Amino acid sequence: MFKKVLIANRGEIALRVIRTCKEMGIKTVAVYSTADAESLHVKFADEAVCIGPPSSSLSYLKISNIISAAEITNADAIHPGYGFLSENAKFSKICEEHGIKFIGASPEMIDRMGDKANAKATMKAAGVPCVPGSDGIINSFEDCEKIAKETGYPVMLKASAGGGGKGMRGVFKPENLRDAWDSARQESKAAFGNDDMYMEKLIEEPRHIEIQIVGDSTGKACHLSERDCSIQRRHQKLTEETPSPFMTDELREKMGKAAVKAAEYIKYEGAGTIEFLVDKHRNFYFMEMNTRIQVEHPITEQVIDFDLIREQILVAAGVPISGKNYLPKLHSIECRINAEDPFNGFRPSPGAITTLHAPGGHGVRLDTHVYAGYTIPPNYDSMIAKLITTAQTREEAINKMKRALDEFVIEGIKTTIPFHRQLMDHPDYLAGNYTTKFMEDFVIEKQVEE
Repeated sequence: MFKKVLIANRGEIALRVIRTCKEMGIKTVAVYSTADAESLHVKFADEAVCIGPPSSSLSYLKISNIISAAEITNADAIHPGYGFLSENAKFSKICEEHGIKFIGASPEMIDRMGDKANAKATMKAAGVPCVPGSDGIINSFEDCEKIAKETGYPVMLKASAGGGGKGMRGVFKPENLRDAWDSARQESKAAFGNDDMYMEKLIEEPRHIEIQIVGDSTGKACHLSERDCSIQRRHQKLTEETPSPFMTDELREKMGKAAVKAAEYIKYEGAGTIEFLVDKHRNFYFMEMNTRIQVEHPITEQVIDFDLIREQILVAAGVPISGKNYLPKLHSIECRINAEDPFNGFRPSPGAITTLHAPGGHGVRLDTHVYAGYTIPPNYDSMIAKLITTAQTREEAINKMKRALDEFVIEGIKTTIPFHRQLMDHPDYLAGNYTTKFMEDFVIEKQVEE
C-alpha cells in the first residue's frame, strides 16, 4: 500500500481524497496555488506545497511543478481527482517515468478513450450499442453532407477532442449544415487546438444516464449501477440522482452488462464511467467514457455503502476487485452548489463568504472546502459544494433535499441554492419526467430581496 499520496487537485475533491487516505493510514500532500492558500484541503493535509500563482496553467496544470512537489515530499502516488490533469495522458506517462503511481487510467487508456471518435470505434468493436453516424473523423464537408444524408436528420456535429459542450452543433435541416460545420470547427480549434469533427444521429428527448464501473489489473470489471445526469445547463450537470426514475430492472441489467463488457474489452484499470444517451423508447447508445472519478460519485457511494476513492486507491495498489455488481438499495440526489447568481444568467459570484450554516441531520451529506471567512477565487470552476441527500424512496430524498436546502445558508456571495430549491418543487422533476432539454424551458422565479 502507498505510504504517501499527493492530491493534484484543489477544493472539495482534494479534501474528499485526503479524508479517505487518512482513514486508510496513508499520509497526504496537498498542492495549492496562491489563491487557494486558505482552502480546507490545504489545512487538513499532512503536508502542503504551493505550486504557483492563481492561473491554472501556472499551477494545477503545470506538470513539472506537481512532479517536483511529489519528489520533494517523497510521495509514492498521485491522485488527480477530476478536471485539471485527471485525463491527461502526458501527465499519467510522466508519473510512470518518475516511478510515481498515477491513481487513474494508464496513458494508453486515456489516449484510447479520450478521443471520442476513437472511443466510439472501440466500443463498436466491443459490441456496445453506439449512436448511428460517422465511423470516425470526417475528412471534408462533402463527406459531412453524405454522412448526414445517410444518418438522417437531425444530426449532431461533435468535436473529437471536445468536452463541456464546446464544438457541438445540432443540425435539423440540410441547409444549416455548412454554417454548423464551420462554426463547430472554429470553436473546437480555439478551445482544444484541434478541429477534427465527427457526427452522430441527434437523439430526441434524450436522457443522460451513466454507469459507474471499476476494473482491476487482472482485466476483471464490475458495475456499481447508474446515475441520471439529465438536468444540465449548457452541457454542464446541475443535479444527479440514483436510481434513475426512468430506469427499469431490465434496462439496468442491459446497460450494466454493456458497461462491464466495454471495460473488460479494453482491460480498463481504475474507476471510470461509461456514459450513455437513452431515448424515450429506452434504447441506449454509448456516448463517451470518463477515465476518472466523477463529480457525482457520492450518490453512488450513498446508495450502495461503498467508498469509491478507497476502491481507486486499492486497485492502483494492485488489489483485485471482488467482481460483484452493485444495485442501489436507497435513493440519493446530489445538488451542485455553485457560486453563481441564478437570477442573472448564472453569472459567477466569487468573493468572501461572510456567513455559512451547513445543513445536517439523518441522510444529509455535504462535501465542501469552504467556510465562513473563506474567499472564493475567480480563477476556477464555480462549484463550491455538493449537497447530497439519501433516503428509502425518491420522494423522501426530495423532501429531505428541500429541507436541507432551506437550512443551507451562504451569505456574502450569490449561490445556486435558490435554483435548486425551485427545481425540487417543479412538477416534471417531481414526476421524474425530464430530459437533457429540461433547462431550456425552466424559468426561475425572481425572489424579492429582503
